[in-house]
Amino acid sequence: MNKVLLSGRLTRDAEIRNADSDKKVARCTLAVNRDFKKEGDGPNADFIGLVAFKNQANFLEKYGKKGTKFIVTGRIQTGSYDKDDTKIYTTDVIVENLEFAESKNSGESTSTGDGFTDLPDLDVIPFN
Repeated sequence: MNKVLLSGRLTRDAEIRNADSDKKVARCTLAVNRDFKKEGDGPNADFIGLVAFKNQANFLEKYGKKGTKFIVTGRIQTGSYDKDDTKIYTTDVIVENLEFAESKNSGESTSTGDGFTDLPDLDVIPFN
């Protein structure tokens, strides 16, 4: 099984290109934070290339702006091409589904620091 689940922020606006017969292809890079960091290491994130087609490409064209946080599900796809007599290997995530990971007004909510938002105390539990 080849399945990937990522959560991160776009490093730049999604790049949109038209493929055959007016179908769109979107490419972008997702910065995914690491849970750990060694002393002296470089960035505390991995930068994952995303490729989206059809509806997902249309979604990224409209909402895929730098800094936007997304949850992405997809599959890993490897490939290669020749450039100047050198073989270049690629690894991308082919987007199957993506959704916003935070609301536009998320700065107003209180976060617990682990990705969850605190709910207000309720005097009455709405379900039993």
